[in-house]
Amino acid sequence: MLKKVNYHYHPHLGVNSLHSILHLQDQAFKNTLILSGKLKKLKFCLRVLGYTIILWATLVNSSLASQEREQLAPDIALAMHTSVINSVMPHLVFQNKDMANAWLSDMSNRLKIWVPDEFLRKRLLTIIQYESSRAGLDTQLILGLITVESKFNKYAISSSGARGIMQVMPFWVVQIGKTNQDLFDFATNIRYGCTILRYYLIKEHGDMRRALARYNGSVGSDTYPNLVYTAYNKYWQASTVISINKKIINYINYVDN
Repeated sequence: MLKKVNYHYHPHLGVNSLHSILHLQDQAFKNTLILSGKLKKLKFCLRVLGYTIILWATLVNSSLASQEREQLAPDIALAMHTSVINSVMPHLVFQNKDMANAWLSDMSNRLKIWVPDEFLRKRLLTIIQYESSRAGLDTQLILGLITVESKFNKYAISSSGARGIMQVMPFWVVQIGKTNQDLFDFATNIRYGCTILRYYLIKEHGDMRRALARYNGSVGSDTYPNLVYTAYNKYWQASTVISINKKIINYINYVDN
């Protein structure tokens, strides 16, 4: 807040001295006004910067490329359609309950950094494990892919328009699904993502690196596959879980599922 400046005449000061003091006070007042204006501009710029950061945090863009629409053969389109309208309740697919619990506990602890809520983590992991197993894909690699694509943000939107946790392009809903399906729904998005990656894997004759590049719309470049495998190696490699029950130590290797 600017303060009013009071001027007091002193009888022992000469006219020139008085003018000098008045000039200095006037200059100080002007400087205060200039500084106040600069502070307002600075606050405005910081506010704009904050909004920009929030916008970029929402608009996820793992690369400049995106999935490309292509003409599907009728039998392939039908198979993919059947896959994405599957209404089976997701459940863990393991040889036994101990392996399922070991995997879920291990993965849940790792996922905490992105999904703090335990109930949501376990529900999400169950969907990922079920849909990836159903599509014949490596669940740990799918976790790496999701880490790169959205960091498990179900509302992520890329600059190219890809949506949801696995960044699925909306044209897929029109092409192989139902128009009322919501790509921001965890189960729907993961089902689409795994179905699409499976299709690309078959198209690339089992070459996962090329399938991943195609998923990202960047065939011929190793950048995206390298990002996915880096996330896989850093966060999601399977391990042996140690379980202690009634003083008996058990080693559970869920990777043998």
